[in-house]
Amino acid sequence: MREIRIVFMGTPDFAVTILETLVTQGYTVVGVITAPDRPAGRGQKLRKSAVKVYAESQGLTILQPTNLKNESFLTELEALQANLQIVVAFRILPAAVWKMPAYGTFNLHASLLPQYRGAAPINWAIINGETETGVTTFFIDEKIDTGAVIFQERLTIGENENAGSLHDRLMHLGSGLVTKTVDAIANNTITTHIQPQSGDLKTAYKLYPENTKIDWEAPLKTIHNHIRGLSPYPGSWCYLMNNNKEERVKIYAAEIYTEPSRNTKAYSEIVEEKDENTALGTIQVEDGKLKVTALHGYLYINEIQLPGKRKMDVKSLLNGYNFDENVKMR
Repeated sequence: MREIRIVFMGTPDFAVTILETLVTQGYTVVGVITAPDRPAGRGQKLRKSAVKVYAESQGLTILQPTNLKNESFLTELEALQANLQIVVAFRILPAAVWKMPAYGTFNLHASLLPQYRGAAPINWAIINGETETGVTTFFIDEKIDTGAVIFQERLTIGENENAGSLHDRLMHLGSGLVTKTVDAIANNTITTHIQPQSGDLKTAYKLYPENTKIDWEAPLKTIHNHIRGLSPYPGSWCYLMNNNKEERVKIYAAEIYTEPSRNTKAYSEIVEEKDENTALGTIQVEDGKLKVTALHGYLYINEIQLPGKRKMDVKSLLNGYNFDENVKMR
């Protein structure tokens, strides 16, 4: 078995669990690369990354470069004498970094590559209504998430699961896949396969306000997937029209309610109905529930956040918020 000396690169909580697994299982981690401390909160105090907090607790060597191509950083990195680098939720690496170790640099990605290359694979798998996803380890190359695949593990996405729950399950699944990959490299038993570069490939685009807004003219299932795919972060949003005021609100949880009489109605039929209670996006308060009209049914909103407020369940909202008769989401 070959001796393995690891440099680990990562920043958020997702990466912490993988690093913790490597440390607790006795792998030799000679250094940790993470993001620089950044100002956060009202006081703009410097905040350490989740990976740095854990690495400090374990007495690990930490580097926090602002420029991964900087000569002084490259010298420090080389001095760690690692022969394997592991990347989990970190920045794009220049060739001078990922080519450095003798046994290569591999990445853990939270999708079944080549599907959902990009920044937000967990979110987009749910938004697009996938029923299965997984984790992949692959060797980094010149492009983003295109390198040779080492191992993959699959799991089923729950019908009502949100991104937060899926994130945690993939995080733990990924920990096992990373150690499996390290062991195979140590035993020199690695086999890889090249990813397809064309075909029906879906992309995990970075999340922006433009692609996180709810479209109330979309089908009911599409809206539901959109909400759960963006919960708890960054949260889907829309405008609430109430009391002659437009407010931007976030919706974190909802459930589908369908009526047989609406299931067969075409979009044009619903839009043309004169009854305001059936217009898309119309809100009705019924039996302590917030019911929003959508194409082919209704959504019950379960968790919402008003501007300047913390997110709350609908019961709390209804205790202190008045809706006018023309209230609507758009």
